[in-house]
Amino acid sequence: MSGAICESYAVEAGAFGTAGEASGKIKGVLRKLGVPSALIRRVAVASYEVELNLVIHSLGGTIDLSVEPGSVVLDVADRGPGIPDLALAMQEGWSTASDEVRMLGFGAGMGLPNMKRNADEFAIQSEMGVGTRIHMRFRSPEGTGT
Repeated sequence: MSGAICESYAVEAGAFGTAGEASGKIKGVLRKLGVPSALIRRVAVASYEVELNLVIHSLGGTIDLSVEPGSVVLDVADRGPGIPDLALAMQEGWSTASDEVRMLGFGAGMGLPNMKRNADEFAIQSEMGVGTRIHMRFRSPEGTGT
């Protein structure tokens, strides 16, 4: 495949009714491109987790998808509030989700750890009052291409 495919998906804060739509669209794009199912599964888990984090914890943001020969990249940026302690936020089970969010079945504190576990490259930067940026790269298994 020549050139990269790039798409961007906006995610609204608090939009539980549409949560999962962006990750579903990403999964559809990857299927149409013939990306191997094992790679799609990893990207789908990470994109869903990051989308929920945007809905639950941010003031909204974007998920940018790039499909390149041999890999899929997700670059995420949100607007505030930022993560006060990244090391703590990366611990499984740690969450700042409200009781209301937990009653909806979200906020178990697995989002960031699941993103990191599924990505081959994971980088996160956060600034209080500004927002958070996450970069994830998922490499295609040797010899399968994208």
